[in-house]
Amino acid sequence: MARKTTSQITYILHDPKAKAETPIYGIIRFNNDRIKVSTGFKVLPEHWDGAKYDKAGKLVSQGRQRVKNVLLASNKDQVNRYLSDMEQEVSRLLNEMKSERVAVTKEAVKHAIDNWKNPKEIETDTVPKLYRFIQDFIDKSPERTNSKGTKITHRTIQKYNTVFSVLKEFASGYDRVVDFNTIDIVFYTDFKQYLEQKEFSVNNIGKYIQTLKVWLNDAVTYGKSDNKAHQSLKFKVTNEESDSIYLSEKELKQIAEIDLSDNKRLEQVRDLFLVGCYTGLRFSDLTTLKSSQIKNGFIRIEQNKTLGKVVIPCFPIVEQMFKKYDGNLPCAISNQKMNDYIKEVCELAKWETLESISITKGGKRITKTVPKWQLVKTHTARRSFATNMYLRGIPAKTIMAVTGHATEKSFNKYIKVTQEEHAILMKKQFDRGVFREAM
Repeated sequence: MARKTTSQITYILHDPKAKAETPIYGIIRFNNDRIKVSTGFKVLPEHWDGAKYDKAGKLVSQGRQRVKNVLLASNKDQVNRYLSDMEQEVSRLLNEMKSERVAVTKEAVKHAIDNWKNPKEIETDTVPKLYRFIQDFIDKSPERTNSKGTKITHRTIQKYNTVFSVLKEFASGYDRVVDFNTIDIVFYTDFKQYLEQKEFSVNNIGKYIQTLKVWLNDAVTYGKSDNKAHQSLKFKVTNEESDSIYLSEKELKQIAEIDLSDNKRLEQVRDLFLVGCYTGLRFSDLTTLKSSQIKNGFIRIEQNKTLGKVVIPCFPIVEQMFKKYDGNLPCAISNQKMNDYIKEVCELAKWETLESISITKGGKRITKTVPKWQLVKTHTARRSFATNMYLRGIPAKTIMAVTGHATEKSFNKYIKVTQEEHAILMKKQFDRGVFREAM
């Protein structure tokens, strides 16, 4: 028998069968009507405690509609707290509208929820100047450009709102008022510790600190603050090298040979991914690549992220893909969908390889072993290109010139080569006589 609930909001997943994180939505019901709202959070379906059905397809239980208490769900507490807060707010808003005899329409409910999700700070002496500055920064972000002259993306603005929300959450229980003049090393240590207690990963904490420093630097630049404590070396952005993989040329061949003629969706994703594996292009460049950019066997392109110009050899498989699609690569889809779909493709390759992934959360190192296909995403293509070229013995500087990496430090993060593979590469070079004269 299905669990009964008095809640006026039900949480569902955008794609319950997804192989990667999928958005969480809320369905608000009222007066025989309903609206769908975004929570702004995503979760792996396997980490979600949602509706359950029997073999006949009959609903057995609504589930908790929350993220399960699993270690790899790094932001489970933050997500579950937000879902509970939204549930309470929906109930309060609907009751308030009814008691005040306000027409409960789709538009009215959506407007009320939007105001709750994105509150506008009132400029009074009780609101810290820092808060007013950040809110103004976020409000104007859609019209802003970054240092390279490109528009601020919707995803970046979402990140701003999330960081601002957590900052205010921290400040509500802090023993000092959080404002421009109180941002110092003590604040940094306490805020970082607060994020660790929420079991944020090292890299996630780094992103929060980095975003905060963006705001503080902007405030100094425009004369809104003269406090430069955040520029101290101790006020650092934490990070650790994340586990990532590359696909060998053998694995790429296996993917290419999968018969997907009866599944155009996966076939097009696979083909686009393979072009990325043999060009080293970022997703933003890959999805805008045109046949007109290929001349005399080379691809000439200005990269969207860095605006740097690169020249890439056009390998036969890339030429084949352009011919297959009559001079145009498959239509671009979102990065998130591409990540989901390419996992489906790689699962069909039936690799038996397992990968060990580790992450530091709340000061604790957590390790888990998962099938390799689960770790494949769009950026794996770029890593695969760099690593496979390196394993072929091509000099790092040459590969960097093609990928557009400015420093060896950033490039080396892309080379996913084991100690054994390094040794094999050196032996190949020796067998070819590269070192014999020196020996």
